[in-house]
Amino acid sequence: MGNERVYNFSAGPSMLPLEVLERAGSEITNYQGSGMSVMEMSHRSKVFQKIFDDTQAKFRKLMNVPEGYKVLFLQGGASTQFSMAPLNLIGKTGKADYAVTGNFSNIAYKEAKKYGEINLAASSADKNHTYIPTQDQLKLDPEASYFYYCANNTIYGTEWQYVPETNGVPIVCDMSSDILSRPVDVSKYGIIFAGAQKNMAPAGLTVVIIKEELAGNELPYTPLMMNYKTMIDKDSMYNTPPCWCIYMLGLVLDWLESKGGIPGMEAIKHAKAQMLYDVIDNSKLFTCAVEPGSRSDMNVVFRTGNDELDAQFVKESVEAGFTNLKGHRSVGGMRASIYNAMPTEGVEKLCDFIKAFEKNH
Repeated sequence: MGNERVYNFSAGPSMLPLEVLERAGSEITNYQGSGMSVMEMSHRSKVFQKIFDDTQAKFRKLMNVPEGYKVLFLQGGASTQFSMAPLNLIGKTGKADYAVTGNFSNIAYKEAKKYGEINLAASSADKNHTYIPTQDQLKLDPEASYFYYCANNTIYGTEWQYVPETNGVPIVCDMSSDILSRPVDVSKYGIIFAGAQKNMAPAGLTVVIIKEELAGNELPYTPLMMNYKTMIDKDSMYNTPPCWCIYMLGLVLDWLESKGGIPGMEAIKHAKAQMLYDVIDNSKLFTCAVEPGSRSDMNVVFRTGNDELDAQFVKESVEAGFTNLKGHRSVGGMRASIYNAMPTEGVEKLCDFIKAFEKNH
């Protein structure tokens, strides 16, 4: 790391691997002899089509996407999927199940209510979202068109450690903040979607993995651009896709492959998170409110219990070369987002800083 680069613990947009940025930089004005930048290319050109096809193939391979599923490169962020999923799927029975375990699943739940009858299958609001409901706490509606949950809750620092059993009801999952960090059995899901700005690429790209047979049942007033069928039929190219972000995703996937793919990354990220939780759990000053077993490997939340001391910690952390450790405004405290691109040494240095801060206070 150059001295001018900080350890960026932002929840998203978050840091990208330095090697990826350097490679993109070296190709930014002239991509592989084409005489132009990827940002300037026609999305219909042969050279961009190859970038697109290669990135899609790499993603399918790394995620082990089975036959019968399509990978779509869309825009609008994961938030657009909050509307797109119900518009396309709820027409089957007019009903859906939602598990609300944090901020974004709550927004998705409210949005879905515009399009049908939504059953709150589970909520962790009773304990301020410090836990993930267990399978036996899920109140499932057998008539649901789909079951919706968010795999990792960035604000509250919780993560689902199991895939819900829904008795054949298709699962829609928002994996924005933990995709590519652990193996996923795609065949258990109807739709997986993720905004790119945490583990995949710069903001502007949303990846959707959809079981093809679920498309084509959209509500009659579904906008053209929010119809999965439109995007499947045109291979995500009905209009201009987010070309630069797709190219960047391809570079990140190459980097991931060099780290041993997703199983390799899982070992690295779990070790980083464990190191941080151990320091917090052994501390007399800092605590983590999240119940063990529900803790996120991506977003580690902690606090001193004193708002002034928390503010002091954040202030000193910036001076020490760490950025974005302030917790989300809705919960306060601190949050370290340690996505795939955060090097282990960044977490080691944060651990040292936490211990030193505790000694001084």
